[in-house]
Amino acid sequence: MLPAATVQSLMRADHGDPFAVLGLQGPDEDGAWWLRALLPGAQRVWAVAAEDGRALAELQRIPGSELFEGTVVGPTERFAYRWRVDWGSAQSELDDPYRFAPLLGELDLWLLAEGTHQRPFQALGAHPVVVDGVQGVRFAVWAPNARRVSVVGEFNHWDGRRHPMRLRRECGVWELFIPAVAEGALYKFELLDAQGAVVLRADPYAFAAELRPGTASRVAAPPPAAPVSPARAAANAFDAPMSIYEVHLGSWRRADGGRWLTYRELARELVPYAAGLGFTHLELLPVHEHPFDGSWGYQPTGLYAPTSRFGSPQDFKFFVDAAHEAGLGVILDWVPGHFPTDAFALARFDGTHLFEHADPREGFHPDWNTLIYNFGRAEVSNFLIGNALYWLERFGVDGLRVDAVASMLYRDYSRAQGEWLPNRHGGRENLEAVEFLRRMNHVVGTERPGAVTIAEESTAWPGVSRPPGGDALHGLGFHYKWNMGWMHDTLSYLGRESVHRPWHHDQLRFGFMYAWNENFILPLSHDEVVHGKRSLLGRMPGDDWQRFANLRAGYGWMWAHPGKKLLFMGGEIAQEREWNFEGSLDWHLLEHGPNAARHAGVQRLVRDLNAVVRHFGALHRRDVDPCGFEWIRHHDKEHAVFAFQRRDDQGGVVVAVANFTPVVRHGWRLGVPCAGTWREVINTDLAVYGGSGVANGERVAEAVPCDGLPFSIAMDIAPLATQLWAPAP
Repeated sequence: MLPAATVQSLMRADHGDPFAVLGLQGPDEDGAWWLRALLPGAQRVWAVAAEDGRALAELQRIPGSELFEGTVVGPTERFAYRWRVDWGSAQSELDDPYRFAPLLGELDLWLLAEGTHQRPFQALGAHPVVVDGVQGVRFAVWAPNARRVSVVGEFNHWDGRRHPMRLRRECGVWELFIPAVAEGALYKFELLDAQGAVVLRADPYAFAAELRPGTASRVAAPPPAAPVSPARAAANAFDAPMSIYEVHLGSWRRADGGRWLTYRELARELVPYAAGLGFTHLELLPVHEHPFDGSWGYQPTGLYAPTSRFGSPQDFKFFVDAAHEAGLGVILDWVPGHFPTDAFALARFDGTHLFEHADPREGFHPDWNTLIYNFGRAEVSNFLIGNALYWLERFGVDGLRVDAVASMLYRDYSRAQGEWLPNRHGGRENLEAVEFLRRMNHVVGTERPGAVTIAEESTAWPGVSRPPGGDALHGLGFHYKWNMGWMHDTLSYLGRESVHRPWHHDQLRFGFMYAWNENFILPLSHDEVVHGKRSLLGRMPGDDWQRFANLRAGYGWMWAHPGKKLLFMGGEIAQEREWNFEGSLDWHLLEHGPNAARHAGVQRLVRDLNAVVRHFGALHRRDVDPCGFEWIRHHDKEHAVFAFQRRDDQGGVVVAVANFTPVVRHGWRLGVPCAGTWREVINTDLAVYGGSGVANGERVAEAVPCDGLPFSIAMDIAPLATQLWAPAP
């Protein structure tokens, strides 16, 4: 007979070791096996043999409780059994979760405790499995300071008394196998936390979640590992063309009635659209589950769960596969720097600062009112690095763009003096974050070769896209870095009236001073078309003709410039207004209104620029190599004209000429590196793009030295335009 204190502890759901008293216990000194079940609502309970259903014993209710117990005499070894339960209005047979042995193996426990389990998602979370021939779900959660953890969900009336878990003290993980739970079931973990409070938490490792405002996790089998495609790996190489279309899935296009498109609908509409425009990659704003639409996904609460806004994890995998079939890589925005304070998520998860720093000078982000991961804690670092590998391996995505890296690298980021703590050397660098990023990049590079990592890093931190070096702070191991300086300087220059541009010539030249210090991506991203910054077209000065011409010239300059390209959705149709995450892009601009032809012309130009960059190796093969670039003319401030040549490693060459004034330059002589016929392969002023039509076609290079080159072309330079020239085949 159980002691009264134990019975009451079980009924209060504050017993920390349910496997010590529930299920099959014994045998005792008399050779009797004790069977105990906690079944709220049951009227009578029998133990029956699992193999044939024969009755073994009727259990008796312990007075004043919902606990039942009985004995079986005779067996010399543990035996399999089930419960037959009379609920009053019906009967059922149940497999008892407390008859099953521990599930996590010694190696898993060791690696989880050490924080070196490269795939912790294989051990933690909710996994549909078969144990001893019984179908069910294995639940496991890291909560080392909780006094008790239970699985609650639709399958047990959200009652924390029914399924308390077993603590694996070696690593602070609680586990339980619950038979008969089906995929799709909603669940949470109910914790009696370190402070004695009963709290409900979503599963940090949940592979699916319910749609907001619901906050429960959903049982889902993780997708099987996706093999690395040689074609996809080659598309991510430094010498491959990379033109990225950045997309917020919820506002790219809406269906009738304003509803979101599903992942499968996006596979049918977004994928062929981006591929048809010649983009090589899609970059998706975060698809992690998140409660607040206005965060755009940058405040995730379900880092392992594709947001249910657009469908299931299988639907998201369908989208990725469709993109690959169309020749598009998929890059995900990834948010390992901070997380929201929502009570159902990670904040004070087990009653302690488990995932975050305890001191707000380290653990609270003042800009976003979010919490900062404790990168120095091995289990937290393991959680995040495992997540990176999860998206790359299980969904087959091709890369991760890491958000807000600068906020991770500096302890004083956006903090006044006295509001931050220095590192162990007294400096402002976050040494733990540096080590985390290096380890993450190493794991991705070794476990998923061909995938890329990209840093959104807005400072001059050295070696972001370089391997770790001798200096403890140099080299983070990313493949690429967003070139934020180029973006700010270029948009600032293009936003000036052309008459003022001669006094700001260095804004376009300066980027070439550091263009190869990192492996750069040139971003015109979502951040540049919100919060009062206006759309890209809205930033352009002048009348309608000049605004569109400036934008087209800027795109030509960007696509000619060394570095991979990224354009946020809407930029390709010259969106007039700022991006609105609650609506759709203004697709009607392509067909209606006084500037419909100009909007369509910008779209056609983007398509043609992508095609030219793909076709000419000189425009992509040496993006990260200074040997692929040489100025032809950069000092002509008076006319705001720039010219340079791009070369590849196979003898290919393209010459770019940009005129950032509305003046046509007739008979302009420009040096070129070789003789023969040259043809204009892009001219952003062509009439088909909405321009004035100042074109050249083909010109023969004459043996007239110019700009330090032995040959030259007399050309007409179009107004507010970028022109690309290549030797005729």
